[in-house]
Amino acid sequence: MTRDELLALPVSVDLETANRALALGRSTGYQLAKQDEYPVRVLRLGNAYRVVTAELHRLLGVQV
Repeated sequence: MTRDELLALPVSVDLETANRALALGRSTGYQLAKQDEYPVRVLRLGNAYRVVTAELHRLLGVQV
């Protein structure tokens, strides 16, 4: 994912988008989330996972 794509993300993203930003495969990303070992905090909302985009930016060193 490019810097411009990262900056264009909404306030929070689904786990699929976060996986793409972090270059993680789908299975690996979901496994890490289920084990509470994902590189950033993952919010569980019902059956869905959400990631706060600001945390992705911080981890990836993207300046807003």
